[in-house]
Amino acid sequence: MKNEAYKHRVIDEIVVQYLTAFGAVCIEGPKWCGKTWTSRYHCNSEYLVGNPDNNFQNRRLAEMSPSLILPGEAPRMIDEWQEVPPIWDAIRYEVDKRGTKGQFILTGSSTPKVKGILHSGAGRIGRLRMHTMSLYETGRSSGQVSLKALCNGNLTPALTGEVDLNILMDSIIRGGWPGNQELPLKEAALLPLEYMNAVVEDEVHRIDG
Repeated sequence: MKNEAYKHRVIDEIVVQYLTAFGAVCIEGPKWCGKTWTSRYHCNSEYLVGNPDNNFQNRRLAEMSPSLILPGEAPRMIDEWQEVPPIWDAIRYEVDKRGTKGQFILTGSSTPKVKGILHSGAGRIGRLRMHTMSLYETGRSSGQVSLKALCNGNLTPALTGEVDLNILMDSIIRGGWPGNQELPLKEAALLPLEYMNAVVEDEVHRIDG
């Protein structure tokens, strides 16, 4: 389900590798970091559990019988699977039954409701952690100096040009959220504050009430 507006992510290559190695791939990470867009880029069909149409019909169908939402061209994306935890076991069972790789892509927030999951999914479902965009992904860095190479002990000095302080401040305020890259800076600055408020008021409450 390719989209010309999609901005390629570093994780894209890893998703392809995991789809080759596992029956299903679960992409987890913070809200609004691009999980659904990346998953949609790599899938051929999708099921949106959180779709509010028809009084959340998709969620109610998944709750009634998770196996009913699994048929579709592979890889099939199941978005916000954590809203109906039994989906995990249904996919693990379906992967075993089909015996082929790259069947499903699951997306979920960083605080999934895992109560009710019976099986870890080990060997069937590979987990990937996705983050907000790096400076390289946003186009603000050339990628000439590789952080991965540095961590592996490969340090090659290179001239990367002058670093503009205004660009650095803009990058810090804007953050790595994909949907915040093209906004005027004044409006983009609103997102981090509201994001923090949402974490405090909603996500923390989900964890312990």
